[in-house]
Amino acid sequence: MGNARNRQEHTGRVTRPRGGDIAPQGNSALARAGRFANSDALRILWYSNAPFAPTGYGTQTAQVVQRLIKDQHEVAIHAMYGIEGISSMWNGVKLYPRGMSAYSDDIMVAHWMDWANGNREMPTLMMTLFDVWVLQSPSLDQVPHIASWIPVDHAPCPPNVLAWCRRDNVKPIAMSKFGLQMLQNAGVDAMYVPHAIEKVFAPTPKIVSSKGEFTGRELMEIPDDKFVVMMNAANKGANPSRKSFAENILAFAIFAQDKPDAMLYLHTERDGAMGGINLVHLLEACGVKPEQYKICDPYAYRTGFPQQALAALYSAADVLLACSMGEGFGVPVIEAQACGTRVIVSDYTAQPELVGAGWAVDIQPFWDAHQRSWFCTPVVSSIVDALKASYEAPRGVDKQAVAFASQYDADLVYEQSWKPVMKQLSEWCKEA
Repeated sequence: MGNARNRQEHTGRVTRPRGGDIAPQGNSALARAGRFANSDALRILWYSNAPFAPTGYGTQTAQVVQRLIKDQHEVAIHAMYGIEGISSMWNGVKLYPRGMSAYSDDIMVAHWMDWANGNREMPTLMMTLFDVWVLQSPSLDQVPHIASWIPVDHAPCPPNVLAWCRRDNVKPIAMSKFGLQMLQNAGVDAMYVPHAIEKVFAPTPKIVSSKGEFTGRELMEIPDDKFVVMMNAANKGANPSRKSFAENILAFAIFAQDKPDAMLYLHTERDGAMGGINLVHLLEACGVKPEQYKICDPYAYRTGFPQQALAALYSAADVLLACSMGEGFGVPVIEAQACGTRVIVSDYTAQPELVGAGWAVDIQPFWDAHQRSWFCTPVVSSIVDALKASYEAPRGVDKQAVAFASQYDADLVYEQSWKPVMKQLSEWCKEA
């Protein structure tokens, strides 16, 4: 979830106010028309990554904010990643820049006050989509209503996460059924809204661009007669490496020893430039030969892949390998299945609830001293067994995977989950 993956396509463009002018306070004319027709409408400051950022939180921000605006809420975004130094606009939505502290909690309240004062006729809400244990500023006590869409990727729920959720001015929203259970186990009342995907994620044999038509295999530079194991995971953090690159790659190396047609496609940053690990060194240490793997173009990865291209990559893979130490949600697992590709995950946190067609592998506990709770380590031999099972499974689009992923369609999730949650939040904001 907050991981670099793909670029959210949008029809608008980012603009900056001229000179020292202040960016407009409202949203687009579409959102302004009949703005009081929704009696539950709120004026919301959304704290997360910028909506055009090539991250999981960026794509979820774009997805939900646009639907909130269509539902006549007035929304601005505090882009704690993706904008620095000046306010901007995106598709008629005001973007506030990041602050000076690592997670911008030094300026969250100032941004909220500026946005709230732009229309005092509406109840106000701050909404966060990020890890909440990073929010340390005492000034956040000044915000009367904060809704936090919270990732829970440990068991039990870490103490600092629980401390945030128990604040009088916070309403937690779990993004997975696992997270909801962990919060409830600790006596925290929470709502539930899963992450979701746009309709672009569907079986995609080829894409059309200005440079011609391309299949996913052509984008990978892998022949059609190969069995492709794909990883799409952010290479961030080394102590520990939460995406379990070592266990996944070692398992692939063991699996591929007697399978000359097996190839690994890594859709991630290669060199550990974002505080991760050097994957080339790891591949060498695991005995994966250069002809057995491909890594996506580093510049294209840094600048963002169009979602249509990512859908073609998923569609071209035979299985998505996504075992990790813990996930708040794990959007690539749903994206891949929507494209008809089976998945392999760790049997831990949110991961198994997202598998409609695939395998959940054995784990062993890993103590995360920083969060004072448990991650897991996926068992290499169990990953090997799952890879063997995927190799023996029928090739092509898995219809069961596509059908399962359909429950996470963004429009469906907004209607079934976000609308009732926003009604509860509106009633809460009107109480004071």
